[in-house]
Amino acid sequence: MKDRVCGLVVLALIGSFSLAALPLSAQEVITLRYAHFMPPTTAQAMNSEQWCREVEKRTNGKVKINFYPGSTLMPAPQTYDSVVKGIADIGWSIMSYTRGKFPLTEVIDLPLGYKSGYTATKLINAYYEKFRPSEFDETKVLYLHAHGPGILTTKRPVYKLQDLKGMKIRSTGLSAKIVQALGAAPVGMPITETYDALSKGVADGVLIPVEGLRQWKIAEVTRCTTENYSSAYSTGFFCVMNKSKWNSLPPDVQKTIEKIDEEWIDKTGRLWDTIDKDGRDWAAKQGHKFIPLSKEEDGRWASLMTPILDDYVKAMKARGLPGAEALKFCQDYLGKSQK
Repeated sequence: MKDRVCGLVVLALIGSFSLAALPLSAQEVITLRYAHFMPPTTAQAMNSEQWCREVEKRTNGKVKINFYPGSTLMPAPQTYDSVVKGIADIGWSIMSYTRGKFPLTEVIDLPLGYKSGYTATKLINAYYEKFRPSEFDETKVLYLHAHGPGILTTKRPVYKLQDLKGMKIRSTGLSAKIVQALGAAPVGMPITETYDALSKGVADGVLIPVEGLRQWKIAEVTRCTTENYSSAYSTGFFCVMNKSKWNSLPPDVQKTIEKIDEEWIDKTGRLWDTIDKDGRDWAAKQGHKFIPLSKEEDGRWASLMTPILDDYVKAMKARGLPGAEALKFCQDYLGKSQK
């Protein structure tokens, strides 16, 4: 009996070694589909595809990710629900494309006076860890991020609030409220249509991070950017995975992906600042003018944002959500990190 047991053990070991020696194609490979709406040549899409390749590398090929940029798998507003349903395994998009779906996390989109994409990205992840909002419960959150300061770019100079009167400013979601608070008229449209709208006079300006001056060629059809940082907003982005698919992954693969996610928070935050600087430098070479607001004028713009913050708190209270606490957390975080 003892010899028989030893023989079975030896056979089992031989079998395991034989399996390990098989080429990867002969073993089970986990294949995932990643939906992304940005064009493949954008910095954001390339950064996400690099995440895919890093997962493949560090799992030694156990995971293969097919990357679908440019909305080739589904439109941006449908990304989150498509991940929930398993149409895509992983999805990357903007929360504000489905306003009301992530109510508490809309705190990130408020005009809180952002000064960098790195800080905004660190903040949204700190906020998520603190509040763990149930609005994400249908998926596994891989990581979140937020873009650099959304400020005003226009076809004619804006030095003070009065200069905005009568202007039509491209904006979406919450940024439309910012435009209204500043006394201009919001014009809603996707970023992909903004260049034509500015060139044809449908819009006189746009609220946008500085990286858009180059990446979307906005500097070609505008003349000035007003540095209204005290009233600058950001936008929350998500990278999420189908929950059932995540739970089906081996523990070692999950651990590897979570480690990469931690690195990508930092990497993506720094990317936003890099492409903001690149956009600014490129625009300046085209003759684009950057207009700093005086401390007093910047303060005037910021004071007009207070009703927007108050409305958020009231709306969250009506839904039984801790909006006041989330807002205070974000304001305190920015107050400490942006000194």
